Amino acid sequence: MNQPLASTGWILLTTGVLVVALIPFDPQVSEWARALPDEVVDFNRAITDFGTFAWMIYASATLLLIAFVVQRASGRATVRQRARTARNLSAYFLLTIGTASVLVHGLKLVIGRARPDLLAEYGAYSLTPFTGDNLFESFPSGHSTAAGAFFGAFAMLTPQLRPLFLILALMIGISRVVVGAHYPSDVAAGLLLGLWAAMMMAFLFAREGWVFRLDAAGWPAPKAAGRQQEDK
Repeated sequence: MNQPLASTGWILLTTGVLVVALIPFDPQVSEWARALPDEVVDFNRAITDFGTFAWMIYASATLLLIAFVVQRASGRATVRQRARTARNLSAYFLLTIGTASVLVHGLKLVIGRARPDLLAEYGAYSLTPFTGDNLFESFPSGHSTAAGAFFGAFAMLTPQLRPLFLILALMIGISRVVVGAHYPSDVAAGLLLGLWAAMMMAFLFAREGWVFRLDAAGWPAPKAAGRQQEDK
């Protein structure tokens, strides 16, 4: 079986089911979020911008550059090996998050869903494609996509902690609804898009023998620490 294709199919199906299930409740949930206590909203405002692409891209790019320089400059084999591993890990995060960013911003532009701020004027189901206006870029949620990609990458690298990372991604997604920036269906689509990007990049890296390996079933699994040092 073509595992990347199968994974894509399951994620698309899950996304479709969740979006269809949540869309009827989008207006009510948005109104409910507006009535939440200030303390709840303030907490979610404090954590919501963790799900921005910019800091993730800049951080992973900086770590990639530092690792590359150390790998080239060091005269010690062990240091070069560790730098090589850090380089490949940073590249995995950078390519995962960068891919998710390009995809979600393209979808936002093409779909053009009005944000909850425009609920009274446009309703919850208004689509105005290609406006280039942030107010018409609600679907999918960019912060949720970034969180899905970021925590999805960690989940791919540390399978034993997957429930924790998925909970953290979900917290960022929920915060987007609480602060009034997105509808629940926007969040569901964004989280799954980010997770898909992390999974597909893991497949690509596994085929090259970087960071991941393909297990007996053809799924990407993180390499053991010792084998990471053998990455090219």
